[in-house]
Amino acid sequence: MVARSPVHRPAPLLVRLARAAVVSLALAAPSVAAAETRIAVVDVQHAVMQTEDGIRAQATLKKLFDRRQQELDAKQTELQRAREDIEKQSRVLSRESMQKRMEDWQRQMVELQTVFVDYNKELQKKQGELTGPIVKKMMIIVARIAKKSGYEIILDKQAAPYVRADLDLTEQIIQLYNTGGGEDDAGGDPAEKKDTAK
Repeated sequence: MVARSPVHRPAPLLVRLARAAVVSLALAAPSVAAAETRIAVVDVQHAVMQTEDGIRAQATLKKLFDRRQQELDAKQTELQRAREDIEKQSRVLSRESMQKRMEDWQRQMVELQTVFVDYNKELQKKQGELTGPIVKKMMIIVARIAKKSGYEIILDKQAAPYVRADLDLTEQIIQLYNTGGGEDDAGGDPAEKKDTAK
């Protein structure tokens, strides 16, 4: 059977880049005495997938995945029937005909596996295209929160074996993202912008 590829997770490269960006942004903040060090975490993967853009990206990827999976399933079913047919005819076919049909079946199976690998690469590429901009915008928000709230370091939650719940900024990041909190690179609080617009 052809394994189903998980659609809901960002590509490993994107997650590593996001983690590195979170650590880099946090380390870029000015240091304060060790007693006053402020640390927080963000579950980048969860945050990306829970934003409105992330949910739309997941839906797009799911449609693409489902379409590709149907194609793979149909071809796999066709090959399974061909294999059963070959087995049924094994007693009546000449050795040469049997060998030729088995070679043809094996070639088609290798082609199917190649198509599966190609589909997975296509899905990963599309996932990167859809989630890359989300991660980039999220890193702007993380940097803004780090600067505004005085955090010296904000880590990816998956890099920490234990984190107190009050140090987790994930939901705050998701809310800021969904309300447009990462729209500009200049910094500032979206609430302050609303007040000055009045």
